[in-house]
Amino acid sequence: QVQLVESGGGLVQAGGSLRLSCAASGRTFSSYIMGWFRQAPGKEREFVATISRDGGITYYADAVKGRFTISRDNAKNTVYLQMNNLKPEDTAVYYCAADLSLYPRSRPHDYNYWGQGTQVTVSS
Repeated sequence: QVQLVESGGGLVQAGGSLRLSCAASGRTFSSYIMGWFRQAPGKEREFVATISRDGGITYYADAVKGRFTISRDNAKNTVYLQMNNLKPEDTAVYYCAADLSLYPRSRPHDYNYWGQGTQVTVSS
C-alpha cells in the first residue's frame, strides 16, 4: 500500500507557472504507475497526465499537452507536475494517484490509491 501527499498548489495569474509535487510513502514507489487528475467544482474528475514506472512513457490530456509536464524521481519517491502557461480553466483541485498496473492509464477507476488533493486557482 502507498500513501500520497500532494503539495505546491496555490493562486497564480493566467500565464504563470506552478509545480505540483506528490510524495509517496513506502519503499516500492518504482512499482507504481502515477497519474495526475483534476476536479473543478460541479465537474467530474478528469485525467491530466500519467507516467510509467520508470518514467519513460508519459501521456497527457489534450487540454494540457504542450503546457504541462509530468515527471518522477524514484529515488525521492516523488512525482511532479510542472504546469506552465496556466489558464483560468485549469482551476481545480489536483490529485495524484498510484496503481500497480504495468502500463500508464488515464481513467480514474484504474487507480487504487489517491492523495487528498491540492487546490490550484488561476486568475484572469
